[in-house]
Amino acid sequence: MMSNHSSATEFCLLGFPGSQELHHILFAVFFLFYSVTVMGNTVIIVIICVDKPSLAVCVAQPFLYLALGTTEFALLGAMAVDRYVAVCNPLRYNTSVNSRTCISVVIGSWVFGFLSEIWPVYATFQFTFCKSNVLDHFFCDRGQLLKLSCDGTVFTEFVLFLMAVFIIIGSLAPTIVSYTYIISTILKIPTASGRRKAFSTCASHFTFVVIGYGSCLFLYVKPKQTQAAEYNKIVSLLIYVLTPFLSPFIYTLRNDKVKQALRDGVKSCCQLIKD
Repeated sequence: MMSNHSSATEFCLLGFPGSQELHHILFAVFFLFYSVTVMGNTVIIVIICVDKPSLAVCVAQPFLYLALGTTEFALLGAMAVDRYVAVCNPLRYNTSVNSRTCISVVIGSWVFGFLSEIWPVYATFQFTFCKSNVLDHFFCDRGQLLKLSCDGTVFTEFVLFLMAVFIIIGSLAPTIVSYTYIISTILKIPTASGRRKAFSTCASHFTFVVIGYGSCLFLYVKPKQTQAAEYNKIVSLLIYVLTPFLSPFIYTLRNDKVKQALRDGVKSCCQLIKD
């Protein structure tokens, strides 16, 4: 037979017996311990986030480096065609190279650059790196990573070599063809000033092509990716440091409009100082 009693819906916690002052002291002590616990764990998380020797960062480094490099090569090939149209077909330049074409080329280059490097980076990190965890480089270089693998890397290295050939030579081919026609057209210009002006249109791009392709052909277009680390570091420094350093001078200071804008800016500053 069931009793006629209702079930409790609320419960009252007695806690620790004692005065109200004791409760305040206990609250302060427990709050201090809890705060230290939260702060300690937060510091550990922050340290891990700041000091990242983790695998994820080592994956991101070569992926971004290679993806951005591939994008740059695709853009260099497109710029070579742009220079060809500007020198060899100047009357058709404004209709051929419009804003829609430029946007399409840029978007296509970025998409191709990032999609093409997904598999190479994925394949690199499928190996077991059991020889050591020390890389003889200043970033997670793909060749040095493969050097630490205990698995067979010959087939993957060969596929990476073929992909590097396709990307670099594939973007270099329109550059070579474009400059063949450009040089031929420049040599046909009767006046020296005309030839100089036509060549100055291509000088910046051509300089960057020589530096960029020369260093990357040496670094990546080779069947054996695990070559001596000192060579990789020297060429990587050339790509990482020298090329970005020269870019402003190559692309802007050789441009007549930029130089004129700089002169106008200097004149304006001098005028303000005098006033």
